[in-house]
Amino acid sequence: MNIHEYQAKGILAAFNVPVARGAVAFSPEEAVAAAQSLDGPVWVVKAQIHAGGRGKGRFKETDAGGGGGVRIVKSIEAVGENAAQMLGKILVTHQTGPEGKTVKRIYVEQGSGIARELYLSCLVDRASSRVAFICSTEGGMDIETVAAETPEKILTLTIDPATGYMPHHGRSIAFALGLSGDQVKQCVRLIGNLYRAMLAKDMSLLEINPLVVTDAGDLLVLDAKVNFDSNALYRHPDVQELRDLDEEDPTEVQASEYDLNYIKLDGDIGCMVNGAGLAMATMDIIKLYGSEPANFLDVGGGASKEQVMNAFKILLSDPKVEGILVNIFGGIMRCDIIAEGIVAAAREMAIEAPLVVRLEGTNVELGKKILAESGLAIIPADNLADAAEKIVAQVKGGA
Repeated sequence: MNIHEYQAKGILAAFNVPVARGAVAFSPEEAVAAAQSLDGPVWVVKAQIHAGGRGKGRFKETDAGGGGGVRIVKSIEAVGENAAQMLGKILVTHQTGPEGKTVKRIYVEQGSGIARELYLSCLVDRASSRVAFICSTEGGMDIETVAAETPEKILTLTIDPATGYMPHHGRSIAFALGLSGDQVKQCVRLIGNLYRAMLAKDMSLLEINPLVVTDAGDLLVLDAKVNFDSNALYRHPDVQELRDLDEEDPTEVQASEYDLNYIKLDGDIGCMVNGAGLAMATMDIIKLYGSEPANFLDVGGGASKEQVMNAFKILLSDPKVEGILVNIFGGIMRCDIIAEGIVAAAREMAIEAPLVVRLEGTNVELGKKILAESGLAIIPADNLADAAEKIVAQVKGGA
């Protein structure tokens, strides 16, 4: 789950991480009031969307004023003017895609004198099964660009969970960032507090870009991006309350209400599979046979007839879907239950798109019998390769 910058900074501040003072606003009037509560004479007006690259982004509307989604202003009046230009407008960045995202809230922050910009992130490194810190002296840039052009300027440091965070970790990062004197002590405290926040809130990613050294020589978090492990949200009702459904794909939100794991993609073949690994394999083999998957949809290991019907509704709500491939391995899930759900959905929704079904596992013969005796135009498949070949042929008109 993602949250907005101002929400991330609120969480970090609770762990004694130094962040600039600011306030969220949903209207130009609230933005002006926020600026009046902060120290001037410089303020920063930031569009709040779940995407990076806001400063380099551009608004679609001509009345959104000049500049991107992060603007430095030097008067209270300018705060209100820029807030009015941003709110309700569509901001396009390299992460939003050409459709962009509508700005519904902004963050007004007091300006900071910046001497240096640094990069710092903390994430779960699956390769080492540890929490890893990544840092670079090249702050303010996309870390992918730094990795491609100057990889020697990136340091990765993992923390052994048996020992946890130790001061030498912070010193190693401080020296890699070229810090000295009291800044080293600040960095040791900062890294320790970030590590505590990461574990306490079950974060999967904590990215600070930039982490700045101010003119006064202090470390300050100027921007923050936080992702949480969705599987651990039940432990954090306070984090769940930060979820902004307006920033999520409506279909993905609907799927989550049915306990379905769904991610929309750009292809034309809708996939309904049980199990994440099998879903990935299904997507891969569709590409192998010359087409593109329209989604990732995992109905889980124990889907009910109702969930299967809801899964079909979600698949068919995508206008790009020209064919559907159902690939089910019945372990905990019984193939006859899946078959009943498929038949019920096909009858209720009058599915016109080609439908290929591959079943295997528990009660597979009964499941195949239910499909065969349904009288519906359901194309059976013997294995995954056969299923992929048949659905691609149907969609491409080769059948």
